[in-house]
Amino acid sequence: MGAQNSKPVHKKHSRVVMMGLDFSGKSTILYKLKINQTVETFPTVGFNVESLEVAKNIFITVWDVGGQDKLRPNWKEYLEDTDVLIYVVDSSDRPRIVDATAELLTVLNNVNMAGVPFLVLANKQDLPNALTTKELVEFLKLENYDDRPWEILGCSAYTGEGLAEAVHAVLRLLRRTRDP
Repeated sequence: MGAQNSKPVHKKHSRVVMMGLDFSGKSTILYKLKINQTVETFPTVGFNVESLEVAKNIFITVWDVGGQDKLRPNWKEYLEDTDVLIYVVDSSDRPRIVDATAELLTVLNNVNMAGVPFLVLANKQDLPNALTTKELVEFLKLENYDDRPWEILGCSAYTGEGLAEAVHAVLRLLRRTRDP
């Protein structure tokens, strides 16, 4: 048994929901974090769920939800009891940034997401012509979300760059919701 005086973040698996358009890199990120390997993934139909130990005795359960057009209306079914949202954006897919922005707005406006902090992962930073995090803050209209903590980080699911920082950001966001 662990220490009885530990903070609430230690008492349960925090629920982290990872969403984003199809082909943004959600499953690749999840399995890079889980087994530290780049695995060949296919479009997720439904969801993948994995438990990750992100620090000593601190676990998160990550729900990687499929992002195809026909699946997005079901996203609302995964939002109840969410502690942190990770929203993955393919920062090299400029034509779909408008769609990514609209879907983020829909998710964050869901009644179950009131006040829930979120992390935007600007994935595929290793590709030429990728939007910077500064550009994405503007495109995604992140400055409008002053009702909750949020962060944005660049990363590459393929190389793993930025993923350790993403885990630290999730931990910071969890602590901010538990230690007001």
